[in-house]
Amino acid sequence: MRKIQLGKSEFKVGEIALGCMRMDRLSKDYVAQIIHNALDAGVELFDHADIYGGGGSEEIFAESIDMKSLREKMIIQTKCGIRNGYFDFSKEHILQSVDGSLRRLQTDYIDILLLHRPDALVEPEEVAEAFSELKESGKVRHFGVSNQNPMQIELLKKYVEVELIVNQMQLSLMHTPMIDAGLNVNMHNEASTDRDNGTIEYCRLNEITIQTWSPFQFGLLKGPFIDNEDYPVLNAKLKEYADKFGVTTSAIAVAWILRHPARMQPIIGTMNTERLREIAKAADIRLTREEWYDLYRAAGNELP
Repeated sequence: MRKIQLGKSEFKVGEIALGCMRMDRLSKDYVAQIIHNALDAGVELFDHADIYGGGGSEEIFAESIDMKSLREKMIIQTKCGIRNGYFDFSKEHILQSVDGSLRRLQTDYIDILLLHRPDALVEPEEVAEAFSELKESGKVRHFGVSNQNPMQIELLKKYVEVELIVNQMQLSLMHTPMIDAGLNVNMHNEASTDRDNGTIEYCRLNEITIQTWSPFQFGLLKGPFIDNEDYPVLNAKLKEYADKFGVTTSAIAVAWILRHPARMQPIIGTMNTERLREIAKAADIRLTREEWYDLYRAAGNELP
C-alpha cells in the first residue's frame, strides 16, 4: 500500500486507516483477525475514541492481541472531548481521558490524540497546558483535531506549542460540502455555501492531514449509499469503474477520495475482514481527472 506522511510528523503510514468504533461488539478472536489482516494489508493506523463502546472498543482491541509484540507496528490514535450531552476540552478532562485510554489500550503512549468535535466553551490555554503535560510525560506523541474549521484551529495554534497534524472530517461521494464550495465560488446556489471555511485549502497550506470519516455514508450517519437503490446513477457508475479496475464498488468510492491531491487518509469502519482486504486495494488505483469528475457528477453534483 502507498504511504502518506501525517502532517508534519515523522509518521509515514498506509493511505487507509481502520476505524474501531464498532469493535466492542465482537469476540476477541475476531478482533485479533481484523487487526492482523489490517496490518497484512498495509493498514497501520487504528482510530479509536474514548466514547467508542463506552471505552469497550479500546479494551477489546488490546485484550485481543499481544500488545507488546505488535505495538511498534501500529499507529494508535484516539480522541477525547465528547461527554454525555456536552463537549469538554478542559485540561482536567483531557488528562483523565488519556489516562483512561492508556489503561484500556494497555500501552504507555498514544501516537496521536485528537480533540473530538469542537467545544464551544473551549479555553485554548487549558488545552495548551494539557497538551504540554502529555507531550513532556511521553503519554502522547502527536496531536490533532476532529471536525474543526480553520479559525477554530487557528485559535488553538495561538496557544499550543505542538504541531496539529490531523483534522478529521466527514467526506464521501455523497457528502462533499468541502469540495462543493470550492467549485462554486461566486455562485448564487446551494453548493456555493461554504460550511467549512476553506478547510481543504487551509489544511493543505498548513500541512495538516485530513482524515475522512464515513466514506460510504450519505449525510450524518444516515446510511450507506453503496448498493442503495435510492442512488442508481451513482451505483451504476461505481460498478462501471469497479469492473474496469477489477475491484469492489467500495474500493472505487475510496479511490475517489485518495485521488484528491490533498493526500487525505480515509478511515474505514468495516469490521468485515474480507471487505477490508478488498477496500485496501483502492490504494493501488489512481483515477484519472475525468473519472474523478465523472463520479462526482454521478453523485448528483452539477458543475458551474
